[in-house]
Amino acid sequence: MTKADLVAEIANKTGIDKLSVQIIVESFMTTVKESLSGKENVYLRGFGSFIIKERAEKTGRNISQNTTLLIPAHKIPAFKPAKSFSSLIKTTVK
Repeated sequence: MTKADLVAEIANKTGIDKLSVQIIVESFMTTVKESLSGKENVYLRGFGSFIIKERAEKTGRNISQNTTLLIPAHKIPAFKPAKSFSSLIKTTVK
């Protein structure tokens, strides 16, 4: 499902025009990005959490040049689904 599909689906289910739904979806995504960039996690009960994960420093390999390189520790955004969301997916997708 693309963002356009999501906007169309929400518009159909709620009766709100697509332009308004698109503005809301864009605002939601912007707010999540701003929160994570400000080192603040976003928790949505029953759905999941947008969190910042820390990756430890590690050694990588450049196969084409047959060399090793050090990949520094860094942070990445991640999504952790709620238990009820995970269990729903496990029971419906086979």
